[in-house]
Amino acid sequence: MKKFDERDIMFSRMSYEKGSISYKDYYSRHPEKKEFDDYLRTLPNICGIGTETYHPINSKFPDSIFRFLGDIKELSSGEKAKKVTEVNSVEMSSRIKKFLKFLGADAVGISEMKDEFYYSHRGRNSKVYGNEVVEKHKYAISFLVEMDKSMMNRAPMLEEVIEVTKGYLNAGIIGLVGSYFIRDLGYDARNQMDGNFLSVVPLVARDAGLGEIGRNGLLTTKKYGSRVRIGVITTDMPLEVDKREDWGLEEFCKICGKCIKTCPGKSISIKKTYDENDMLRWKINHETCYEQWRRLGTDCGICIVACPFSQGIDETLINEMKGNKNKMMKILRKHEKEHGIREFIKNPLDIVSD
Repeated sequence: MKKFDERDIMFSRMSYEKGSISYKDYYSRHPEKKEFDDYLRTLPNICGIGTETYHPINSKFPDSIFRFLGDIKELSSGEKAKKVTEVNSVEMSSRIKKFLKFLGADAVGISEMKDEFYYSHRGRNSKVYGNEVVEKHKYAISFLVEMDKSMMNRAPMLEEVIEVTKGYLNAGIIGLVGSYFIRDLGYDARNQMDGNFLSVVPLVARDAGLGEIGRNGLLTTKKYGSRVRIGVITTDMPLEVDKREDWGLEEFCKICGKCIKTCPGKSISIKKTYDENDMLRWKINHETCYEQWRRLGTDCGICIVACPFSQGIDETLINEMKGNKNKMMKILRKHEKEHGIREFIKNPLDIVSD
């Protein structure tokens, strides 16, 4: 599997200002992307004036969170204590999981950090644009922060993007405190948080046993579906790894397809294909997906709430569904009866009501 290049992701590409060194370099290497990317730049910014969900006051809620995250992301790494505290890997793994849950994480898992999960090059921060990713660790501590169901079920309205940014905020702070704790013990640690990721975190969390990758390209869990934000702390502290799970999500996604039917940008593929990294997967058309974000003014979230797992499924049924199409159909019929094609709450919450 080839590495992903952070310069290729939409958030990076949209940060390249016309005439800048990064803009000139990227489109000299990818001229086929320039015309559409320049078109996207003409659209209103997410949470900006001219989007379908814009509100002069409420749209500042997520903006303020993202601005704060931008201010603290540089704290992701730092100096470790000179004195190393000897730890037992089994005991330390249990301790760090309990600590992160105490801080607010809803699930925690540990995996070895595969080299291919790191980006090949940095792209989102102009200061380090094009730099090869060399800061690497042996282990990764992945954790999940649940996003509130009632907020997300209002997708693609403002409540959705407010809840998503709150998820990034909580994950960022949990990861920062966790990485400070590890460095205080004399081990190196780096928090992977919004705006300062060095790796493709859904793949890391999958290997830590926290979920599987669904058709919508997102980590999908048994308990919360895709309704989570992911945090990752990489470290050289000795830890015990968890097992990756396979509970039949891929088979389920093949017969479900609710995310395909509800995606406003028609951005989710029907068949698996090989991507530019030689990875066989359901591909997301990131350009048409992101185009919807710029039009809507939120990061949409419809594919998240359309997933039956995001609305809650009896875990007994989940544990019995692998290789059993009848069980999968039972889950789908129950979901259809209770939620229709997708759950959608139209009335606004107090946080955005006038």
